[in-house]
Amino acid sequence: MIINSINSRMLSKLGSRGAFGVALHEIANDNNNIIALSADLCNTSGLDRFREAFADRFINVGIAEQNMVGIAAGLANEGKVPFVTTFSNFLSMRACEQIRHFLGYMKSNVKVVGLGSGFAMGMFGNTHYGVEDLAIIRAIPNVTVISPADSSETFKTVQAAALYDGPVYIRLTGTMNNPIVYKDEYDFKIGKAVKLKNGSDINIFAAGTMVYNSVKAAELLENRGLSVGVTNMHTIKPIDADVLDEISSYSKLIVSVEEHSVVGGLGGAIAEYNSNKKNVPPHLIIGTEDKFKYAGEYKYMLEINGLLPEQIADKILSRYNSI
Repeated sequence: MIINSINSRMLSKLGSRGAFGVALHEIANDNNNIIALSADLCNTSGLDRFREAFADRFINVGIAEQNMVGIAAGLANEGKVPFVTTFSNFLSMRACEQIRHFLGYMKSNVKVVGLGSGFAMGMFGNTHYGVEDLAIIRAIPNVTVISPADSSETFKTVQAAALYDGPVYIRLTGTMNNPIVYKDEYDFKIGKAVKLKNGSDINIFAAGTMVYNSVKAAELLENRGLSVGVTNMHTIKPIDADVLDEISSYSKLIVSVEEHSVVGGLGGAIAEYNSNKKNVPPHLIIGTEDKFKYAGEYKYMLEINGLLPEQIADKILSRYNSI
Protein backbone atom coordinates (compact mmCIF):
# COMPACT_ATOMS: atom_id res chain seq x y z
CA MET A 1 0.00 0.00 0.00
CA ILE A 2 1.23 3.47 -0.91
CA ILE A 3 0.70 6.23 1.63
CA ASN A 4 -1.46 8.95 0.10
CA SER A 5 -4.35 11.16 1.22
CA ILE A 6 -6.97 8.46 0.57
CA ASN A 7 -5.12 5.58 2.22
CA SER A 8 -4.01 7.69 5.17
CA ARG A 9 -7.64 8.61 5.90
CA MET A 10 -8.71 4.97 5.63
CA LEU A 11 -5.96 3.81 8.00
CA SER A 12 -6.71 6.68 10.37
CA LYS A 13 -10.35 5.61 10.68
CA LEU A 14 -9.24 2.07 11.52
CA GLY A 15 -6.80 3.26 14.17
CA SER A 16 -3.39 1.80 14.86
CA ARG A 17 -4.72 -1.69 15.59
CA GLY A 18 -6.77 -1.81 12.40
CA ALA A 19 -3.80 -0.50 10.42
CA PHE A 20 -1.65 -3.25 11.93
CA GLY A 21 -4.15 -5.87 10.76
CA VAL A 22 -4.29 -4.45 7.24
CA ALA A 23 -0.50 -4.37 7.02
CA LEU A 24 0.02 -7.90 8.30
CA HIS A 25 -2.65 -9.27 5.93
CA GLU A 26 -0.96 -7.60 2.96
CA ILE A 27 2.51 -8.79 3.95
CA ALA A 28 1.31 -12.34 4.55
CA ASN A 29 0.09 -12.56 0.94
CA ASP A 30 3.72 -12.33 -0.17
CA ASN A 31 5.45 -14.08 2.72
CA ASN A 32 4.29 -17.54 3.76
CA ASN A 33 6.45 -17.41 6.89
CA ILE A 34 4.34 -14.71 8.54
CA ILE A 35 2.46 -16.11 11.56
CA ALA A 36 0.05 -14.19 13.81
CA LEU A 37 -0.45 -15.11 17.46
CA SER A 38 -3.07 -13.60 19.74
CA ALA A 39 -3.89 -13.91 23.44
CA ASP A 40 -7.64 -14.18 22.77
CA LEU A 41 -7.73 -10.73 21.11
CA CYS A 42 -8.17 -11.46 17.41
CA ASN A 43 -10.78 -8.79 16.71
CA THR A 44 -9.17 -6.27 19.05
CA SER A 45 -5.84 -6.83 17.29
CA GLY A 46 -7.37 -6.10 13.87
CA LEU A 47 -6.66 -9.67 12.77
CA ASP A 48 -10.10 -10.85 11.63
CA ARG A 49 -9.21 -10.66 7.91
CA PHE A 50 -5.86 -12.34 8.58
CA ARG A 51 -7.56 -15.23 10.41
CA GLU A 52 -10.07 -15.73 7.60
CA ALA A 53 -7.45 -15.64 4.85
CA PHE A 54 -4.69 -17.57 6.64
CA ALA A 55 -6.42 -19.81 9.16
CA ASP A 56 -3.42 -22.15 9.24
CA ARG A 57 -1.14 -19.24 10.16
CA PHE A 58 -3.21 -17.79 12.97
CA ILE A 59 -2.82 -19.11 16.52
CA ASN A 60 -5.06 -18.06 19.38
CA VAL A 61 -3.30 -19.23 22.53
CA GLY A 62 -5.98 -17.90 24.85
CA ILE A 63 -5.19 -15.67 27.79
CA ALA A 64 -1.68 -17.08 28.15
CA GLU A 65 0.73 -14.31 27.18
CA GLN A 66 3.81 -16.02 28.59
CA ASN A 67 3.14 -19.20 26.61
CA MET A 68 2.43 -17.14 23.51
CA VAL A 69 5.92 -15.59 23.54
CA GLY A 70 7.48 -19.02 24.05
CA ILE A 71 5.49 -20.51 21.16
CA ALA A 72 6.49 -17.58 18.95
CA ALA A 73 10.15 -18.10 19.79
CA GLY A 74 9.90 -21.75 18.79
CA LEU A 75 8.29 -20.79 15.49
CA ALA A 76 11.02 -18.21 14.87
CA ASN A 77 13.67 -20.85 15.47
CA GLU A 78 12.07 -22.85 12.63
CA GLY A 79 12.34 -19.93 10.21
CA LYS A 80 8.91 -18.39 10.70
CA VAL A 81 8.29 -14.66 11.33
CA PRO A 82 5.80 -14.56 14.20
CA PHE A 83 3.89 -11.42 15.23
CA VAL A 84 2.63 -11.63 18.82
CA THR A 85 -0.29 -9.39 19.84
CA THR A 86 -1.91 -8.41 23.11
CA PHE A 87 -2.30 -5.30 25.26
CA SER A 88 1.03 -3.62 25.94
CA ASN A 89 0.80 -3.88 29.73
CA PHE A 90 0.30 -7.65 29.57
CA LEU A 91 3.13 -8.09 27.08
CA SER A 92 5.66 -5.95 28.92
CA MET A 93 4.83 -7.12 32.44
CA ARG A 94 3.17 -10.54 32.42
CA ALA A 95 5.44 -11.88 29.67
CA CYS A 96 8.52 -9.84 30.61
CA GLU A 97 10.65 -12.83 31.58
CA GLN A 98 9.85 -14.65 28.34
CA ILE A 99 10.64 -11.55 26.26
CA ARG A 100 13.90 -11.11 28.16
CA HIS A 101 14.90 -14.76 27.74
CA PHE A 102 13.74 -15.58 24.20
CA LEU A 103 14.01 -12.18 22.49
CA GLY A 104 16.71 -10.43 24.47
CA TYR A 105 19.05 -13.27 25.39
CA MET A 106 18.39 -15.72 22.54
CA LYS A 107 17.61 -13.01 19.94
CA SER A 108 14.65 -14.92 18.52
CA ASN A 109 13.21 -13.18 15.47
CA VAL A 110 9.85 -12.40 17.12
CA LYS A 111 7.83 -9.21 16.64
CA VAL A 112 5.81 -8.30 19.74
CA VAL A 113 3.00 -5.80 19.19
CA GLY A 114 1.78 -3.89 22.23
CA LEU A 115 -1.85 -2.88 21.67
CA GLY A 116 -3.60 -0.01 23.41
CA SER A 117 -0.42 1.57 24.77
CA GLY A 118 -0.71 4.75 26.79
CA PHE A 119 -4.33 5.55 27.68
CA ALA A 120 -6.03 4.05 24.64
CA MET A 121 -7.92 1.56 26.81
CA GLY A 122 -9.93 4.41 28.33
CA MET A 123 -12.49 3.25 30.89
CA PHE A 124 -10.75 -0.11 31.33
CA GLY A 125 -8.55 1.86 33.71
CA ASN A 126 -5.11 1.55 35.22
CA THR A 127 -5.09 -2.25 35.02
CA HIS A 128 -5.07 -1.90 31.22
CA TYR A 129 -3.07 1.30 30.70
CA GLY A 130 0.38 0.85 29.20
CA VAL A 131 2.51 3.72 30.45
CA GLU A 132 5.48 1.74 31.76
CA ASP A 133 6.11 -0.57 28.79
CA LEU A 134 8.90 1.45 27.19
CA ALA A 135 10.85 1.57 30.44
CA ILE A 136 10.57 -2.20 30.79
CA ILE A 137 11.24 -3.33 27.22
CA ARG A 138 13.93 -0.71 26.57
CA ALA A 139 15.97 -2.20 29.41
CA ILE A 140 16.16 -5.59 27.68
CA PRO A 141 19.23 -5.96 25.42
CA ASN A 142 18.87 -6.67 21.69
CA VAL A 143 15.19 -5.65 21.38
CA THR A 144 14.44 -2.85 18.91
CA VAL A 145 11.64 -0.54 20.12
CA ILE A 146 9.38 1.39 17.73
CA SER A 147 6.44 3.70 18.47
CA PRO A 148 4.71 4.76 15.21
CA ALA A 149 3.41 8.33 14.93
CA ASP A 150 0.10 7.49 13.26
CA SER A 151 -1.76 4.72 11.46
CA SER A 152 0.17 5.22 8.21
CA GLU A 153 3.44 4.84 10.05
CA THR A 154 2.04 1.78 11.80
CA PHE A 155 1.61 0.23 8.36
CA LYS A 156 5.20 1.09 7.43
CA THR A 157 6.51 -0.16 10.78
CA VAL A 158 4.91 -3.57 10.32
CA GLN A 159 6.37 -3.82 6.81
CA ALA A 160 9.84 -2.90 8.07
CA ALA A 161 9.65 -5.18 11.09
CA ALA A 162 8.73 -8.18 8.93
CA LEU A 163 11.94 -7.69 6.94
CA TYR A 164 14.09 -6.87 9.96
CA ASP A 165 16.24 -9.72 11.27
CA GLY A 166 15.83 -9.54 15.02
CA PRO A 167 13.33 -9.04 17.83
CA VAL A 168 11.14 -5.91 17.65
CA TYR A 169 8.66 -4.34 20.05
CA ILE A 170 6.01 -2.27 18.25
CA ARG A 171 4.14 0.11 20.56
CA LEU A 172 0.71 1.06 19.20
CA THR A 173 -0.89 4.18 20.65
CA GLY A 174 -4.12 6.04 20.02
CA THR A 175 -7.68 5.00 19.22
CA MET A 176 -9.81 4.81 16.09
CA ASN A 177 -9.81 7.99 14.01
CA ASN A 178 -6.17 8.53 14.88
CA PRO A 179 -4.92 12.03 13.97
CA ILE A 180 -3.00 11.97 10.68
CA VAL A 181 0.67 12.94 10.58
CA TYR A 182 1.57 11.48 7.18
CA LYS A 183 -0.64 12.05 4.13
CA ASP A 184 2.03 11.27 1.53
CA GLU A 185 4.62 8.61 0.91
CA TYR A 186 7.92 9.05 2.79
CA ASP A 187 11.08 7.13 3.61
CA PHE A 188 10.76 5.06 6.79
CA LYS A 189 13.84 3.35 8.19
CA ILE A 190 14.18 1.65 11.54
CA GLY A 191 16.57 3.68 13.68
CA LYS A 192 16.28 6.87 11.61
CA ALA A 193 14.21 9.74 12.98
CA VAL A 194 12.14 11.93 10.68
CA LYS A 195 12.29 15.74 10.87
CA LEU A 196 8.82 17.22 10.41
CA LYS A 197 9.59 20.87 11.15
CA ASN A 198 12.83 22.82 11.51
CA GLY A 199 13.38 25.19 14.41
CA SER A 200 16.25 27.12 15.95
CA ASP A 201 14.91 28.06 19.40
CA ILE A 202 13.15 24.91 20.57
CA ASN A 203 13.16 21.38 19.19
CA ILE A 204 10.63 18.75 20.18
CA PHE A 205 11.32 15.02 19.95
CA ALA A 206 8.11 13.01 20.07
CA ALA A 207 6.84 9.47 19.53
CA GLY A 208 3.49 7.81 19.02
CA THR A 209 0.34 9.92 19.31
CA MET A 210 2.35 12.78 20.75
CA VAL A 211 3.94 13.50 17.36
CA TYR A 212 0.70 15.04 16.10
CA ASN A 213 0.10 16.88 19.38
CA SER A 214 3.67 18.19 19.30
CA VAL A 215 3.22 19.54 15.77
CA LYS A 216 0.12 21.40 16.94
CA ALA A 217 1.94 22.65 20.05
CA ALA A 218 4.78 23.90 17.85
CA GLU A 219 2.30 25.86 15.74
CA LEU A 220 0.94 27.52 18.89
CA LEU A 221 4.47 28.47 19.99
CA GLU A 222 5.32 29.80 16.55
CA ASN A 223 2.34 32.12 16.86
CA ARG A 224 4.18 33.58 19.85
CA GLY A 225 7.27 34.31 17.79
CA LEU A 226 9.37 31.24 18.55
CA SER A 227 11.15 29.00 16.04
CA VAL A 228 10.12 25.45 16.94
CA GLY A 229 11.11 22.18 15.28
CA VAL A 230 9.50 18.75 15.63
CA THR A 231 11.18 15.41 15.03
CA ASN A 232 9.39 12.06 14.93
CA MET A 233 11.52 9.69 17.02
CA HIS A 234 9.62 6.59 15.98
CA THR A 235 12.54 4.33 16.91
CA ILE A 236 13.27 4.69 20.60
CA LYS A 237 15.85 1.91 20.68
CA PRO A 238 18.33 2.25 19.12
CA ILE A 239 18.02 6.01 19.48
CA ASP A 240 19.04 8.09 16.46
CA ALA A 241 22.27 9.56 17.85
CA ASP A 242 23.07 11.50 14.68
CA VAL A 243 19.87 13.52 14.71
CA LEU A 244 20.17 14.13 18.47
CA ASP A 245 23.71 15.46 18.06
CA GLU A 246 22.76 17.66 15.13
CA ILE A 247 19.65 19.21 16.64
CA SER A 248 21.13 19.59 20.12
CA SER A 249 24.04 21.55 18.64
CA TYR A 250 21.88 24.55 17.72
CA SER A 251 18.83 24.35 20.02
CA LYS A 252 18.27 26.55 23.07
CA LEU A 253 15.88 23.98 24.54
CA ILE A 254 15.08 20.39 23.61
CA VAL A 255 11.83 18.74 24.63
CA SER A 256 10.66 15.13 24.62
CA VAL A 257 6.94 14.36 24.53
CA GLU A 258 5.41 10.91 24.94
CA GLU A 259 2.25 9.13 26.07
CA HIS A 260 4.29 7.22 28.62
CA SER A 261 5.64 7.74 32.09
CA VAL A 262 8.30 10.42 32.46
CA VAL A 263 10.41 7.57 33.85
CA GLY A 264 12.32 5.41 31.40
CA GLY A 265 10.70 6.23 28.05
CA LEU A 266 11.79 8.42 25.15
CA GLY A 267 12.77 11.21 27.53
CA GLY A 268 14.92 8.81 29.50
CA ALA A 269 16.59 7.49 26.34
CA ILE A 270 17.50 11.02 25.23
CA ALA A 271 18.70 12.05 28.69
CA GLU A 272 20.84 8.93 29.00
CA TYR A 273 22.48 9.59 25.64
CA ASN A 274 23.11 13.27 26.36
CA SER A 275 24.49 12.56 29.84
CA ASN A 276 27.87 11.81 28.24
CA LYS A 277 27.84 14.92 26.06
CA LYS A 278 29.22 18.40 26.69
CA ASN A 279 27.33 21.64 26.09
CA VAL A 280 23.93 20.09 25.48
CA PRO A 281 20.88 22.34 25.88
CA PRO A 282 18.36 21.99 28.73
CA HIS A 283 15.95 19.11 28.28
CA LEU A 284 12.27 19.20 29.28
CA ILE A 285 10.67 15.76 29.62
CA ILE A 286 6.89 15.75 29.09
CA GLY A 287 4.93 12.58 29.75
CA THR A 288 2.63 11.07 32.34
CA GLU A 289 3.35 11.77 35.99
CA ASP A 290 4.91 9.03 38.11
CA LYS A 291 1.61 8.23 39.82
CA PHE A 292 -1.70 6.46 39.25
CA LYS A 293 -4.69 8.69 38.52
CA TYR A 294 -8.41 8.07 38.15
CA ALA A 295 -9.48 6.37 34.93
CA GLY A 296 -11.51 8.02 32.19
CA GLU A 297 -12.09 8.32 28.47
CA TYR A 298 -9.03 8.71 26.26
CA LYS A 299 -9.09 12.48 25.71
CA TYR A 300 -9.82 13.07 29.39
CA MET A 301 -6.76 11.01 30.33
CA LEU A 302 -4.59 13.04 27.98
CA GLU A 303 -5.97 16.22 29.52
CA ILE A 304 -5.39 15.32 33.17
CA ASN A 305 -1.85 14.30 32.24
CA GLY A 306 -1.15 17.57 30.41
CA LEU A 307 -0.71 16.00 26.98
CA LEU A 308 -3.06 18.09 24.84
CA PRO A 309 -1.38 20.51 22.39
CA GLU A 310 -2.25 23.65 24.37
CA GLN A 311 -0.93 22.10 27.57
CA ILE A 312 2.27 20.94 25.90
CA ALA A 313 2.83 24.43 24.47
CA ASP A 314 2.28 26.06 27.88
CA LYS A 315 4.77 23.71 29.58
CA ILE A 316 7.38 24.35 26.90
CA LEU A 317 6.93 28.13 27.01
CA SER A 318 7.23 28.17 30.80
CA ARG A 319 10.48 26.19 30.68
CA TYR A 320 11.86 28.25 27.79
CA ASN A 321 11.21 31.51 29.65
CA SER A 322 13.11 30.16 32.67
CA ILE A 323 16.35 29.58 30.75
